[in-house]
Amino acid sequence: MNPSLVGSLAWRYVRGRRSFQLRGVARAALVSSSLGVATMVVAMALMSGYSEDLQDKLIGGSAAIVAYPISGDLERVALGMTELASLPGVVSVAEVAYGQGSVSRVEQPKGYEVTLRGVDLEAVTPGRLDTRALIGGGDVPGALLGAELVRRLGVEKGEVLRLVSVDLEDLRFRYRRIRYVESFETGFAEADSGWVVLERVVVEELGGKSSLLEISLEDPSDTEATAAQVRTLLGDDFLVTDWRQYNRELFTALRLQKLALFLVLGLIVVVATFNVASTLVVLTRERRREIGVLTAMGLDRGRLQAVFVSCGVLIGGVGSLIGVSLGWSVAWLLTTFELVRFDPGVAAIYFINSVPFRVHTDDVLAILGFSLATTLVACWLPARRASRLDPTEALRYD
Repeated sequence: MNPSLVGSLAWRYVRGRRSFQLRGVARAALVSSSLGVATMVVAMALMSGYSEDLQDKLIGGSAAIVAYPISGDLERVALGMTELASLPGVVSVAEVAYGQGSVSRVEQPKGYEVTLRGVDLEAVTPGRLDTRALIGGGDVPGALLGAELVRRLGVEKGEVLRLVSVDLEDLRFRYRRIRYVESFETGFAEADSGWVVLERVVVEELGGKSSLLEISLEDPSDTEATAAQVRTLLGDDFLVTDWRQYNRELFTALRLQKLALFLVLGLIVVVATFNVASTLVVLTRERRREIGVLTAMGLDRGRLQAVFVSCGVLIGGVGSLIGVSLGWSVAWLLTTFELVRFDPGVAAIYFINSVPFRVHTDDVLAILGFSLATTLVACWLPARRASRLDPTEALRYD
């Protein structure tokens, strides 16, 4: 088979301008293929961007690996911190205390429920929290508040707030004044709307007794090997988990949702391939006499079939490339200008304030492969019928 002959004939037929009907059907096939592929690109970018951004927020909100001391031995906790800091890939090891309570101001006595996060001021904290602002608070300890919590309270920097904490061990309420010194915004809705960051000793005084070790890594996506080293090093005195284990069900559901979305939206591309097949049917009727001449001149059925399949693949391929470009452009616009944003109520459900659309090469290749494969299947039958035309009848066709 001569590829140059097949290609030149396919290109000549596709760009032919003799038939208004053929041009209209080909144009419809091109547009439908482009829109179908663009829709899939945007949808896959949505799922990839949401999953990755959620992953970053979850890691930034706490740490890649968390070790909870089962024995409650503070000396063992300090020893564990020293040993973990020497592991390769570990950026920092911080002891953190958590508590529950509510924060209010004079103008809003009811207040809002919050999670208290106690950190060591000299430690590098996950989530890029600048704890230096907490230093030197005097008798009234300083506090970092999530940006959305600041908006709800309407509080100004330096204002003193009333904090009520629940001590579950003693079954009593504890009260403390805190001073709002700085806000933070992680993009993680739960943290931005409900976290109060204090010095760890303050949280422990308020009843936050559940101290744990948070381990930050240089590469949070590679936690499995480091988590195994941490378990070996700390032994049975600690319960070690990482962000993948803690959120396994969530990310498994997101992967399944992405696959289901790919298959459902792939039906749009499948429907678009019928337009490509219709183009070949019209092309066969328009070029019937030429088919007869080519057959009479010795062009075998295999090469004739390849010509028409190439016509369909050319239309589908160009439409797919246009669709990828269009989908990438839409994803860029949606991400750059944050056109998909959630209000605080919805953000609390989806955990993020805005959705980035990230186009990945493997997603694009999968979409292009799916589009071209369905185009080949759809084009095979019209091309086969064209190759089986009787040259005698085709030459008599007017």
